[in-house]
Amino acid sequence: MSPDRLIYMANQIGKFFQSQGHDRAVPGIAEHIRKFWDPRMRKAIFAHLDNGGTGLDPNVRDALETLKKAA
Repeated sequence: MSPDRLIYMANQIGKFFQSQGHDRAVPGIAEHIRKFWDPRMRKAIFAHLDNGGTGLDPNVRDALETLKKAA
């Protein structure tokens, strides 16, 4: 799957959780990606994050950093 598609999908998840505020959104986004994304998808989005994470919303970026540390 292309990085652009993964960025779009991650940001859509972020938009869903956005109304909950940063402190609840970040864990919600991380949990959703952990549960529902294929390991190859997570690996690809982590690689994008390592290369600067261009295009990722701030809450999504924070969630991915949290998820990556836990992995």
